[in-house]
Amino acid sequence: MRFQTRQRHVIDLVFPIALFFVFAASALVVLILAADIYASTTNHFQVNDESRTALAYISEKIRQNDTDGALSIVTIEQTDCIALSQDFNGTLCTTYIYEYEGMLKELFIQDGVSISLQNGTDIMELSALSIEELDNQLYQFTATDQTGTKSSIITSERSVP
Repeated sequence: MRFQTRQRHVIDLVFPIALFFVFAASALVVLILAADIYASTTNHFQVNDESRTALAYISEKIRQNDTDGALSIVTIEQTDCIALSQDFNGTLCTTYIYEYEGMLKELFIQDGVSISLQNGTDIMELSALSIEELDNQLYQFTATDQTGTKSSIITSERSVP
């Protein structure tokens, strides 16, 4: 009795190798596309986060100092500033929030002391901050980040006279 031996063809070796390379190339393409989508998504979130964080900061400061007449808009050194007045341990003080030389800044100072905007504490990078009073106790703030993306909020004092 003779056993039959099967003849091997070249295709028996080439087909599995070709199939492996097709799967490897497909996996590589999917990986590259996923990395590109991830990079663009994180960049989009970062851009939105920068300008919105500044507006959230301003909104929170307004809420912290929400007393009747505490919020006003003043111009110091040709810069519009948010002025938040408060009584700090029996001393009248004002917190100024403004954009100065590419930074959102905050300056907490006692009333009657001379003001220099360069002395404010840096909060975060911000290209521009637009402050506008729309109506009595209704304000619009527009922040522009370093990439030129603008975000805005409209807020008001909650305490009323």
